Order: sequence, then structure tokens, then C-alpha cells
Amino acid sequence: MLNYDIVVIGGGPAGMAAAIKAKECGVDSILVLERAETLGGILEQCIHTGFGLHYFGEELSGPEYADRFIQLVHEKGIEYKTDTMALEITDDNVVYAVNKEDGLLEIQAKAIILAMGCRERPRGALNIAGTRASGVMTAGTAQKYVNIDGYMPGKKVVILGSGDIGLIMARRMTLEGAEVKVVCELMPYSSGLTRNIVQCLDDFNIPLRLSCTVIEVHGKDRVEGVTIADVDENRRPIKGTEQYIECDTLMLSVGLIPENELTRAVGIELDPVTNGAVVNEFRETSHKGVFACGNVLHVHDLVDYVTLESQTAGEGAARYVLGKTSSHEYVKTKGVNGVRYIVPQKVDIKNENDVKLFFRVGQTYKNAKIVVKYNGEEILSRKKPRLAPGEMENVVIKNDVLKSFEHDGVIEISVEG
Repeated sequence: MLNYDIVVIGGGPAGMAAAIKAKECGVDSILVLERAETLGGILEQCIHTGFGLHYFGEELSGPEYADRFIQLVHEKGIEYKTDTMALEITDDNVVYAVNKEDGLLEIQAKAIILAMGCRERPRGALNIAGTRASGVMTAGTAQKYVNIDGYMPGKKVVILGSGDIGLIMARRMTLEGAEVKVVCELMPYSSGLTRNIVQCLDDFNIPLRLSCTVIEVHGKDRVEGVTIADVDENRRPIKGTEQYIECDTLMLSVGLIPENELTRAVGIELDPVTNGAVVNEFRETSHKGVFACGNVLHVHDLVDYVTLESQTAGEGAARYVLGKTSSHEYVKTKGVNGVRYIVPQKVDIKNENDVKLFFRVGQTYKNAKIVVKYNGEEILSRKKPRLAPGEMENVVIKNDVLKSFEHDGVIEISVEG
């Protein structure tokens, strides 16, 4: 059996940032497990720019952003194993993993950081009628084909879903010579960043149809076309609005699912909205000594926020290993009146720092006000010209305010106006 103070599962931006921060906090015995052949995670195939504006103050491509952390992992002498799949976490924090060189690994950890990222929702989850013709794929798969493998998935493209990967692939396919016919979005608003709608669709005259979906795929061996239709307020197709569009490729950008099979198997409490673990301000889960960060915890819009959150988890794991934690007195957080979820879901009132609460709204708002209340009493409010489901928001609870709270209280965030 191998022994490490901290085992990080996932070597993408979240896992690397958490491991580096834990090292800086004084923990030397760290092992990162990554199932891909290289560190870097999904950023390796994201060759577009727009990364690092918040964290580094400059615009980087995905591989450039990842490389800065890969270099730090090497400089700090953090151990890692690539091409290694984590299979199981036990109740006493033993990690079982496997790779071709070592075979089955049994690793005893004092603390574990979950940073497995997320996966795309596939066609099977959508129940789209039609044949199983080739040419139907997730936008992330298409991105790998074009940016890593050098293959063009098709020439005439329809994209279902307006998530950021779908928007970026609309532009990417256009630049490679394909014709992107339309981007259809089931909801009455886009789930992507405003900047991506402008830069990827508007700048290339690609139409975005809201409250619209694909109801049938046509073609036997290869996709020949799709039928789209408008939907009502219950997201059901409206009869008479059907339209056939000729295409050879249907890309799906219909949401991301946190990779929480390991989390679920060890019995960690999950949030039904985020599909990630329930955590405290240091991102510790309901299982003692296990922390979670990045897209496995909740799907982020910017990798810069993934980095910052993962550093918090790395610090939390280091504090746990070094024995710097004490008894906790928690207040809960709750999203109401337009706020879908808040992370963290609980906050220790004995915490010595300010606490940043991240949240998402459930619909688009203009000229609204974010209101934060503790046990029904307003403690903070802030005006926002625009709020959108695709863009994560945050508020900071100052430490002196936190200390005035009582155990088992509730912090609520809502949208008013």
C-alpha cells in the first residue's frame, strides 16, 4: 500500500490548482491521479482564447492556461500519475486506482480532493426521435475531432443547445469552412456567456433560435437533416411550427453533468440541483477528509473561478492534514426567489476569513437587486443591471458579520425587482 497525505483525483485545472495550493500550505506528500495521458484536462482541446482574464489579467488559450499550472506542478515536485483511473474510495479514505504500469494501486490518504470535472449530456438523455445515423455528437466530441485529431465532423451543421461549448464550436466550424445553419435553444434564454453569443454567433451571422428544439433526426447511415420546432412554456413542441433543415451533423450542447460516480459510491451527500457534493466554505464534503472542487462540484462558466475555488479546497485539505481544523458551528445557505443554488451549502461561523458565496439564477433579469438575508433580516443588497443563468454570480460575507451569526441559522440569497 502507498501512503500520501493528500490524493487528488483529476489532473485538470481544478486538480492542479488544489495540489499546488496544498503544497504551498506546507503539505509535501501529494499525489495527483489523472485518467488521460497528460495533465491539463479539457483545456488541452480548448484552443480558443478567453482564459485567464480574471486570474492572470491576460488572455490565454486553454493549453496556455493549463501549461502554466503544469509547469508549477513540475517546479514544486508534486507527484502525479497519468493514464490512471481511480476506481473506488473507501470509508477510511483508501483510493483504489489502476494503470498499465503499476496495475492495481492501493493508496492510503489522509485527505482526498475530488476534481474529476464533468461530462456532456448525450443524445440518449434527450429522447430525440429518429434513426441512429452517424453525425450526431456532443459539441465537446466535435471539438476534440477538430482541434486534437484534425478531423472535420461535417459540412452542414445544426447545433442543439446554446451552452458555451456549442457556441464556441459554431464559430470553430465556420472558421474551418462548414456552414452552421442554426443554433436551437430549448429555453427562452441562452445558457452561454454573453461574450460568446456576441463573438461566436453575432459576429458570424449565425442565427440563435430560442424556445426551439430538434424533434426528429433524419437519415439512415448518415444524418441527412433534422426537423426543428418552436416550444411552448411547458417546453413541448408547438404543432404547425415544424421546419426541416438539411444537414449532415447535429451537435449537442445541452448541459454538463458532474462526474460524481466515485462521490456517490462512497456515500457523500449530493446537492439535487448542482449534482455535486454538499460542501462547507473549505469545500469539505460530508465525508471527513474528502474535499471537492471545480466542475465536479458545480459547473462553472470560467476556468478562472475553477482555479480560485480549487485553491480554497487545497488550503482546506492542507489544514485538515496539518490538524488546523477545530469543531464546526454551521449556518446553512439557501437560494430563494430566483436563485437556483448556492455553493458552499454551509458555512462555519468560526471561520477566520471572509466567505464568498457563488450562486446562479434561474432566469434572465434586468435591473434587479441581489438581496442577502440572515434568518429573514437583510444584511446585504446589491443592484445588478443584468443577471443570466449562464453567468455565475457571487457575494462576500465579511468575517465580522459571520461572527455575529448563531449556529443553525440560514443565509438566504434572492433576486428582487
